[in-house]
Amino acid sequence: MSKDRVVIVGGDAAGMSAASKIRREQPEREILVLERTDFTSYSACGMPYFIGGLVENVDHLVARSPETFRDKYNIDVRTGHEVIAIDPERQQVAIRTREDEEVSEPYDQLLIATGACPFCPDVPGSHSRGIFGLSTLSSGIRVHQFLAEEKPRTAVVVGGGYIGLEMAEALIRKGLNVSLVQHGPEVMGTLDPDMGALVSQALREAEVTLYLSETMTGFETRDGRVTAVVTDRRTLPADVVILGMGVRPNSELAAAAGLDLGVKNGILVDDRMRTSASNIWAAGDCVATVHRLSGEPTYIALGTVANKQGLVAGTNLAGGEARFPGVVGTAVSKICRVEVARAGLQEKELKKLDFEYATATITAKTRAGYFPGSGKVTVKMLGEKGSGRLLGAQIVGLEGSAKRIDTVATALTAGMTVEDVIDLDLSYAPPFSPVWDPVQTAARQLVKQL
Repeated sequence: MSKDRVVIVGGDAAGMSAASKIRREQPEREILVLERTDFTSYSACGMPYFIGGLVENVDHLVARSPETFRDKYNIDVRTGHEVIAIDPERQQVAIRTREDEEVSEPYDQLLIATGACPFCPDVPGSHSRGIFGLSTLSSGIRVHQFLAEEKPRTAVVVGGGYIGLEMAEALIRKGLNVSLVQHGPEVMGTLDPDMGALVSQALREAEVTLYLSETMTGFETRDGRVTAVVTDRRTLPADVVILGMGVRPNSELAAAAGLDLGVKNGILVDDRMRTSASNIWAAGDCVATVHRLSGEPTYIALGTVANKQGLVAGTNLAGGEARFPGVVGTAVSKICRVEVARAGLQEKELKKLDFEYATATITAKTRAGYFPGSGKVTVKMLGEKGSGRLLGAQIVGLEGSAKRIDTVATALTAGMTVEDVIDLDLSYAPPFSPVWDPVQTAARQLVKQL
């Protein structure tokens, strides 16, 4: 590929991974990054820990500043520049600058890395002061400032996904009275309900009040600021509200430019991260992908996926050859004292796909039972009847539990059977594991049914 001009829309995980890869491969290539906020290459996953006080300085969440990219890597990063339109025929983008001026920039190759935005239904009062969604570092800073300046006492978190639960913990750490409203029967809808119940119990033990199987229908406000969350069953007073109802892809720019969209309106790309339009690529939380186990389209917004897709896009934009093979849905989190992890498919997904499957759930210890610090861990494993293929696992437990999911993720990627998992030569010493790792103990129980 010639050393033509690359314009990248979005300066976080996918965008800057791509820009950095292009620069390493092509030192003289012209690279322009347009970012609407003031920050680049930051850890959105770290925002709850900054808000909760575990990370003292927001600068610690920034891997590389715009100045570093400009001065050290010769990448033209322009913050405060929001791309408002893409013209594929003329190969240019329209931009609104920080000074509210509208300008345009040409491109030879364009990468869309616009990320995702928090979901909030269009209900009464949804734009009131004191209601926050977390997506960009700027949004996390706004929450931090609000807590410091307004000193709220009562918080309501709407939604029991990763961000919602991590923010519930952060607000508990800040001394607020916290309630959480969840549409489903248990929190953490990416787990099966029996495993989600373990997380729900951990939140109750941390003094988070749960309102499960309830739907938020609106907000009460006074003088432009939120005073309560209204559900289909009650009204909950609130000085501050955190939206943790999941995210949706920022694909409006792409759609307006005529690009094809996929599942949940994620931008449709091939495995090289090319869109349906010539010379336009996309990567990160704005795109749809493929689940490697089912072969079905899926949408998963995670920093790990975004960085890998950005690397693939950057490699191809620099004239190399790379492909993104899809995901197995690996995710991990910490909720108060409990670690939570999952990989593969849930029961509801397997039923929808008409898989013949079996499950096994075991409870074991994270270390040798006699070793100090040993705690309880529950592992649920799913496998395909007949073939014996591993289909997924979920883990909930105390310290040392969650990263065991990496064994599962590796086995899923390799297409291993449950029997293969039992035969893995995993490490053992009393400070780290029982003689039989809990993942293998679950596999031993599951294989009996397969």
